[in-house]
Amino acid sequence: CVRAGVQGQLIPPHANEIIQKQGAYHVLKNLWLTKGFWGLYAGVGPSVARAFLVSGSRFSSYEGVLWLCRWSGLTSAGESKVGEEGPGA
Repeated sequence: CVRAGVQGQLIPPHANEIIQKQGAYHVLKNLWLTKGFWGLYAGVGPSVARAFLVSGSRFSSYEGVLWLCRWSGLTSAGESKVGEEGPGA
């Protein structure tokens, strides 16, 4: 990943050494030459898995609370949120 390559550059231990940082283009070029096209997608799998788990847990929580509200009588399945008369009034 280009961002990790730019951010992960080491700082020399001595203060008198010159820091020569590489730009995003140089890191991208080096990444392309060393790891190829798939090097650009390094780390995407865990991010997608995390998003899948987070979205699934949010959806499950929402559905659980919605079921609980309907079961307790706080709302019904066909209740309108616009008003008492409905959306056409």
